[in-house]
Amino acid sequence: MATREIFDGRVESGLLLLPTLLVSVVFLYYPTALAVRTSLFDSSFGRSDEFVGLENYVTLLTDPSYHASVLLSVLFAAVVVAGVIAVSLYLTFLIHEVETGQDLYLISVIWPYALPPAVGALVFLFIAHPTLGVLTGPIEALGVDVDWFNDGPQAFVVVAVAAIWKQIGYNVIFMIAAMNNVPDTLTETAALDGVGRLRRLVSVYVPIMTPTLFFLVVINTIYAFFSTFAFVDLLTSGGPSNATNILIFDLYQEAFSFFNFGVASAKSVVLFVVVGALMYVQFRVTDEYSYYGA
Repeated sequence: MATREIFDGRVESGLLLLPTLLVSVVFLYYPTALAVRTSLFDSSFGRSDEFVGLENYVTLLTDPSYHASVLLSVLFAAVVVAGVIAVSLYLTFLIHEVETGQDLYLISVIWPYALPPAVGALVFLFIAHPTLGVLTGPIEALGVDVDWFNDGPQAFVVVAVAAIWKQIGYNVIFMIAAMNNVPDTLTETAALDGVGRLRRLVSVYVPIMTPTLFFLVVINTIYAFFSTFAFVDLLTSGGPSNATNILIFDLYQEAFSFFNFGVASAKSVVLFVVVGALMYVQFRVTDEYSYYGA
């Protein structure tokens, strides 16, 4: 019979944590410290660094185009998070209600998440391309002119929809597990009281699923700010007229197109602070409104 050995000494515990600590220091803490340090220098490609203090941050504070990028990123994150949660919750409910072929429906919903972001962006490019896309004809048949290469609002919508489409599978995995843990007695009682399906979803399932939903809100927020770079890069390259120039793409251009590493590092620090502040607000809301049972 297998036994579990518990290490209560500091040396043994430290040795077990050492690999994790090394990975965190090398790939997380050291790059973060280096980014903060670089943000205090005038650092460009092929030129020695010059200490400038907070000058890079002052530049960002006085740059209207950067202010627009910050607001655009917050709006983009809000749209992506709300869209992912709403669509994923509804699809999860439909799958949960199905008795035949549930596994097939679940796989069909999850598979886009298995694609790398760059591949997902290319797939969506062929789906929604203004001239070649399979959705272009049906949309134009509704009287909508598709030209998101040149129309800013359309480009924003296309990138947001692509980001939502890619993240639905991840959310459904957690939501289906949470929905399966809802007591059958509640579902039966709601059915006996004549509660409709949609009302049952909103009034019975959602309150019990709040811990999972708030966890997904946090994860989706991080995803919207940091993991949607490939969609912007491959679909719109930040255009047209900076309509999709969100923070993660903006700092990439600053670093690898303009080679202003100091300003790019300052932008990365600001991005970290913005996302950290949003995480703090979301965790406070989570503590107040999450339902953890009696």
